[in-house]
Formats: sequence, C-alpha cells, structure tokens
Amino acid sequence: MPPFRARKLCATFAIAMGLSVSMAACANGGPSSQPTTQATIHDHSHDHSEETSTTQPTTQATTHDHSEETSMTYLSDYEISDPVFGTETTVTVSNDVRTITTNALPDHQTGVFPNSGNPNTISAQSAIYEYTTDPVYTGIARAVGVPGVAVNGVKFEPGTAESVSCATGETYRVEGLQNTFSLGLDFNNAHVQPTGAYHYHGLSGLLAETHNSSKSELIHVGFAADGHLIYISTTNEYTSSYRLSGTLRTGSNCQVSLGPGQGPDVAVGGTIADGTYTSDWEYVEGYGGLDDCNGTSINGQYAYVITDEFPYISRCLKGEFSEIRRRGPTGPQDGQPTQSPGHPNLAVAAAQLGVTEENLRTALGPPPPDHDAAALQLGVDVEDLRSALEASR
Repeated sequence: MPPFRARKLCATFAIAMGLSVSMAACANGGPSSQPTTQATIHDHSHDHSEETSTTQPTTQATTHDHSEETSMTYLSDYEISDPVFGTETTVTVSNDVRTITTNALPDHQTGVFPNSGNPNTISAQSAIYEYTTDPVYTGIARAVGVPGVAVNGVKFEPGTAESVSCATGETYRVEGLQNTFSLGLDFNNAHVQPTGAYHYHGLSGLLAETHNSSKSELIHVGFAADGHLIYISTTNEYTSSYRLSGTLRTGSNCQVSLGPGQGPDVAVGGTIADGTYTSDWEYVEGYGGLDDCNGTSINGQYAYVITDEFPYISRCLKGEFSEIRRRGPTGPQDGQPTQSPGHPNLAVAAAQLGVTEENLRTALGPPPPDHDAAALQLGVDVEDLRSALEASR
C-alpha cells in the first residue's frame, strides 16, 4: 500500500435543488464547524437519451451494475452558484456536446493557501471545456495531463511538474500524494497553481459528499475529456490494479526540482520504491478491479473511478478525445488540454524496439512516462526508446 492514504469520506452533507448545504469538516481536515451555504443548483432537465456510449467497452475490468445506487444529478443542463465559496459553473448540453463554463472555484471548504508547501493563492479562472456526450470507447490508453473536470468546474490534474534528475541520466517524476516532499496539498488532496487554479490530485471527500444528493454508494463527480463519466465510490468495491515495483531505483548525484532552479541533493540509487515517484508504481492486469486508466464498466458503460490508491485519478483515457486548448474571455487557461502533435503508436514503437506492445506499455507506466526507467526495464537504450516513440507518432 502507498505511504499516503487519502482523506476518507467523513463529512456529512445535505444538498438538493434550492436547499442549503450543511457541512461538517473532516477530522483533522479543518475547523470543526463550517458555514451553512445557500449554494443554488439549478437542474434544467432535458431528455438526453443519446448520452450513452454507442460503443461498448471490451475490457478485462469487472462489470458493475449500480443502476439503483448511482448518483446521476448532472447529466443534463445545470448551474451551480455558491455565494459563500464563489463558485459559478454553468453546464449546457446540445448536439452531443457538453459545454462547461466555470470560474473553477470549488464549492466546498479548502485548506489555507498560500502555505509552506504551496505559495499560491486561489483565484477565479475563466475556463471553458467542451466534451462529447456520446463517447466512443476505443480500448486504447492515451496519456492525458488533465483527464477531466469535476461537476463543480474544478479540474482534475494528478500529475506534477516536480522531478528529481540524476547526473547519470535518470529522471523521476515526483507524485503529488507522497510523504517525501511537501507540495502543500490540502485535505481535499488539492492545491493551487501559480495561475491561481485550484485542482485535484486525488480523492476529495468533500467533493464527493457535496454532490451525493441521493446518498448513493457510487457518486458521479465529474466528466472525462473523452466524454465518459467520473465516479467516486464510498465502498471498497473498486480497486486499483497498480502496485509498488520491487525494482530498486538507480541514479547518482541526483537533485530535486520543486520550483525554479535546483534543490538539494537526494539519495535515489539503490532505494526502494515507496510511492514518492510515478515510476515507483507498476500496472498488473487483474491485480485489482480497475484497468490501467482506473476504468471499468458501470451500468453497461465505460467509466473512470477515483481511488484512494495510485493512480488516484486517471492518467490516461480510453475513449476518443482531442487535446485542444480552449479560450476563455481572458485567453488560454492554464492546465486545460493543449494541442498535441499526436500520441505514439505503441505497437509500431514496440516492433521497432523488438519488444511486445504489452511490455512497452507496462514499462512506460502512467503519464508522464519515465523513459530512463522504462528503457532499463526493457533492456534497450534510452535514446533508442525515445526515437522509436517519436517516430511512431
């Protein structure tokens, strides 16, 4: 198990259209009493029967039927306007497109920012997301930096910019949820970017319980960029298929970068994987109930589940999607999908390297990939690996 355990779903909430939201803080997560908000949620219900995937997933993950237990408040048009927390989010559905216009302020309590691990202040954004309501499942995992957005307009972004680089060529991406380096995450497993954008790195109990109006075991909390839905479960039914690697790390003369410039030296070579770095984790098909993108079939449709265990939030998507930068009134928004030259074709790259596609995918792991560690695992030169991936785009 990872050294970090996400905050459990411990607050108590009541939420309904036009009713107040009464909150009690998680233990050790903030003050013992929270403000009573008059957050208004308008549900402009329409018949969106087309909002089901026309292509059913073929997946090794377990199929779950929760037709009577799933919270489904946000499939049609709706608005969230919260005068206490400042949340302003409007969602419309038209012609198979869900448009999310938001100031990206969370509709629940947050930690204190700035703090010792995060020098940034939460501020309103001008973000617009457009996702299909007719997702097409491909079964092919594609890496993504921002896999989706929560129903309240706050984005999911599990990866980090922090890393450790070694003179011997290895680079290790620092995980957001770990105990070695402080990145200033709060009790929602979230923190703030320099732009003021608050974003989730892992499971947020307050997000889940704020939006669990029907007290369901499976809570709809967001939309993925490929159009599939994102859930949080209040049970242990959904489990990750990632585990800590048994391979010792390599590298010498390593320095950590937690911001501008280089930080202190850190010992890496010969140390045991403990979840500090993304490459500490390996995907083992069938190890848990979810696939490599933390997805499974729920009520006959492919969906993603946020878990307490790595990868916490999906690092890849298995439906069709385009990474296109959206513009708000003030220009491009930080952290939104950006234009990409295309993803590598792993089958082509694997053939060039003389390895199997499955072994290549496993070695690369979740995004962002650690090329040095992957090359070592595959027994190939790291430059050959990079060249093969680039040539396959």
